[in-house]
Amino acid sequence: QVQLVESGGGLVQAGGSLRLACAASARTFNNYAVGWFRQAPGKEREFVAAIRWSGGSTSYTDSVKGRFTISRDNAKNTVYLQMNSLNPEDTDVYYCAAKLVTGPLNSDFDYWGQGTQVTVSS
Repeated sequence: QVQLVESGGGLVQAGGSLRLACAASARTFNNYAVGWFRQAPGKEREFVAAIRWSGGSTSYTDSVKGRFTISRDNAKNTVYLQMNSLNPEDTDVYYCAAKLVTGPLNSDFDYWGQGTQVTVSS
């Protein structure tokens, strides 16, 4: 069983930055990928970024490339999403997710956190 707890959301002005954190618990994450998704009310959940725990390879959706960076801290079992140059279109609830590393990095995640709100004001 994998448990995920997000933190770091909040209110920021356009152009600002936030760092989200996802604290993960599992026996070992060597065979897992951890990702971030976001969802606005009435819309489908959207893939944002993901990282393979072993090796650290990453994947991003096009709209955040160059602005967001996903990283992990092995000692803390924590994945971070550094979000820079935020704009109002980034306003969403952001969810951390995990899965065993099978298939593409941007889908089919099995474990989910409770979500954290990110609001970007114009």
